Formats: sequence, structure tokens, C-alpha cells
Amino acid sequence: MRHASIPLLRALLVLAVTFASGRALAASCAWPDWEHFKQGTLSADGRVIDASTPEQVTVSEGQAYALFFALVANDRATFDRVLNWTQNNLAQGDLTKHLPAWQWGRQAKKDATESWGVLDSNAASDADIWIAYTLLEAGRLWHERSYTALGTVLAQSIVAKETAVLPGLGRTVLPGPVGFHPQDDVWRLNPSYVPLQVMRHLASALPQQTEWKAILDSSTKLVTGSAPHGYSPDWVMYKREQGFVADQASKAESAYNAIRVYLWAGMLAPDTPRRAAVLDTFLPLADFVAAHGFPPERVDTQTGAAAGNEGNAGFSAAVAPYLAALGRNELVQAQVQRTRTLAAQSPLGYYSQVLALFGLGYLDGLYRFDASGAIVPAWTSTCPAAR
Repeated sequence: MRHASIPLLRALLVLAVTFASGRALAASCAWPDWEHFKQGTLSADGRVIDASTPEQVTVSEGQAYALFFALVANDRATFDRVLNWTQNNLAQGDLTKHLPAWQWGRQAKKDATESWGVLDSNAASDADIWIAYTLLEAGRLWHERSYTALGTVLAQSIVAKETAVLPGLGRTVLPGPVGFHPQDDVWRLNPSYVPLQVMRHLASALPQQTEWKAILDSSTKLVTGSAPHGYSPDWVMYKREQGFVADQASKAESAYNAIRVYLWAGMLAPDTPRRAAVLDTFLPLADFVAAHGFPPERVDTQTGAAAGNEGNAGFSAAVAPYLAALGRNELVQAQVQRTRTLAAQSPLGYYSQVLALFGLGYLDGLYRFDASGAIVPAWTSTCPAAR
């Protein structure tokens, strides 16, 4: 009996050590949309492919989102593949030294030889911020110090290379290291690049990087101060002594960039500071959806006039959490159903898929953010009931 119990004792000891260290294995929650995304949009080696483009491009934003979804799904194998591909192909093999290039794909043929590689080496700060944030959260949730260290160094690089101190606004995220400061007193900004829960968590998780507190403040001002008629612009100019002014290059439109602003706003935790002011900023969008049954594809942010075209399935998925935050539950269900109906009629492209993963995954209870901006995946407690 004594010898027969040794394997059992060893097993119990392993379990005790595992639970004591906080590394107890949690079951992954069923997430069919993520499995579908992996099968159709993510390559075996960890590259998110936008098949709608001739170059079959991969953008750093897509890699960042895939890392986030893999963490939400407790899918560490996919997380590591995506991270390795990103580091090796977009960051010259080392994210501690290089920000990831924003675009990679099929290059122009030379001597009839097809080659693949970086198409644009400039970085995109929205991707970099999501990667740094997700690495920090992966380090916390999976108890992996290498992720935490890499996320910390990447966050330092973002501050050094992708922010600037703007007069009257403070330290602010620029969309990338190059090309967004066209004149001495003018900067070009993008409100969708600064999800407030993410910025808040970087500020709290990296207290030694004191700049993130100022960046959170400027990000909040950017999100709420650049939408005079209740619609966030894709791009906005910031001028010394004038503040936010229309970006003529993008026709001051609210379209495929800005749709994410409403998504991020809708997923703010109920006890997040200044959440009510953020939600109130975009009430005209909720009124439009209530009146028309769909979000608009394009809006003139200087007048609040919609162009008339319906936003696609991804747009409906993106606005649904915002409508839920307002308590407009009848509109939420209608937009979720619209997303599913349109997806059944025609396969969603890369961008609509990621919007749907964010929006529908959140509404299905697969994850949420707490007041500090930390991710709370369902697999850390109880998986939601299947729908």
C-alpha cells in the first residue's frame, strides 16, 4: 500500500505546487469565431493575412489583435506563433530594439522572382500599444516573466519614438514615428489609436514609466474633444493655440478607423473614471442606429451628416458594446443579429472579422476589462453558457 500510494502522493504534490504558484491550468472557453478566424485568416506560422489585397498583406495591427484574442482564448500556442512571426518578420528579430513595421506582404517582382517582406517599415502606434499591453497582460495571467519584460521594453520604445509633448495637450500618442508632424505647430492624430482602458492600464501597470499618466490624460482629451457633433473622426489635426481642427486629407470623415472608438468606449468598465462623459460624447451615433437600424459607413464630422451608406457587419459588431453600455438592449440584439445575418450571406473580410471578434466576444462574456483596464478573460473564472 505504501509503495502504491507514491504516484498518487506525487500527483497531489504537483497539484499543490501548481495551485500555490497561481498557475493552475484553466480550460479554454468555447469560441467558434476565434477558431474560424484561425482556420481562414491566420497562417500556420502565425501571420494574419488580409486576403482582400493583391499583396496578401499583413499589418502589425492584425498581429496585435491576434495576440489579444489568443490571450482571451487561453490559446498560448497560437499566441507564441503570432508573437514569434511578428518579432522575426516585422521587428528584425528583436522587439526590444525595433518597433514592428506596419505592413508586410508580397513585394514587386524582380527578374520574375516572387519575394515577400516588409512593404512599409514605418511603425503604427496602435499596433505597438496593443502588443505592449497584451504582452504585459499575458505575463500577468500566464505568469511568464519574459512576456512582462518584453512588454515593458516595448512600452518604453513607444514613449520614446511615438509620442510628443503637444502645447496645451501634453504628452500625446502620435500614429507613428515618422510623418505625423507636418509643421512646427501642427500634428496629425488618430483617436482610434488610444483605447482608454488600454492607456489606463499602461499607466497603472508601469508606474516607473511616468509618461503614461500624461498620455492617458491626453488620450481622453483626444477622444472626447475631437468629435464636435458626436462622431469621432478617422484623423484629426491638432494646432498650437487652436486645438483640434478638421483633417482635410481625410475629408474629416468618421469611417473605418473611427468605428473602433465607439467599440473601445463601449467596453469601458462601468466604474472607469470619466466613462459617462466618454459615452455621452457619441450619443448621436446611438440615435442614428435607433432611427435607421444600422451604423453609418461614413459621416462628415464637421456637420454630423451621414453619407447614407450602411456600415458593414463589422460596424454593427463594433457599435453593439457601445449600445449595451447605454442600456439600449433592443438595439444591441438587432446589431448582433445584423452581424450574424450579413456574415452568413458573405464571408467577412479581415477587418470585419476582428471587429466581430472584439464586439461579439465581449457581449458573449468571453472577456471584459476592469476599472484599471486589465483584461478579465472568462477562462480565469467561469466560461459563459453557449449561445
